[in-house]
Amino acid sequence: MSEKKQDTTHFGYQEVPVDEKVKRVADVFHSVAGKYDLMNDMMSGGIHRLWKRITIEQSGARAGMKVLDIAGGTGDLTRKFSRIVGPSGKVVLADINESMLRVGRDKLINAGAAGNIEYVQANAECLPFADNTFDILTIAFGLRNVTDKDAALRSMLRVLKPGGKVMVLEFSKTDNPLLTKAYDFYSFNILPQMGKLIANDAESYRYLAESIRMHPDQETLKEMMAGAGFVNCRYQNMTGGVVALHTGIKP
Repeated sequence: MSEKKQDTTHFGYQEVPVDEKVKRVADVFHSVAGKYDLMNDMMSGGIHRLWKRITIEQSGARAGMKVLDIAGGTGDLTRKFSRIVGPSGKVVLADINESMLRVGRDKLINAGAAGNIEYVQANAECLPFADNTFDILTIAFGLRNVTDKDAALRSMLRVLKPGGKVMVLEFSKTDNPLLTKAYDFYSFNILPQMGKLIANDAESYRYLAESIRMHPDQETLKEMMAGAGFVNCRYQNMTGGVVALHTGIKP
């Protein structure tokens, strides 16, 4: 492996120093945190709520479980898991970005969220939790922003209990040429303009579109999960492959 490959990584379509990517991604989410929920609804037409509901339904969560919601942002999954696991369970909302974590915490507290939620600022590549802690681990629309995805997957495996489940909900690749063409036009023409109008930030949403295209496709991510040590790795496409839900089990 070349020195350049080791020292640089992708930030959207740009090649940047590894150390710089973390700061740039942080800047993006500091910028969009306040409008994040509104933009999610606008960008997806509200369909992101269906994708998340399917994730919850397939999680197998039940009372008393411990759940880690990485890159949990404004807490959509955390809130639902909190209700399911109940007072005998625990949900940890983790996000590397302080602004997103603060918005998520305030949103959940204002909604009367239960006292079984903890908030932790954490990097997915080196999660600050003991081995074999969680029954379920989710990361929704966050893995593509992680610099070292392999390290993150190994970290996720470490903190899961044996038999625990990882669930990666992420934008992916369509296999329909017409849908791909329409999706590309929307992502690179409409999305930045929506970002400019609603969040006064076209560049951050241009990066988000580029980061989706640079993310590994379904089969590649499945292989990465298996390489990290997960078993029974599989994925389910949603909305024609615009989004995929990958799951794996810690042996």
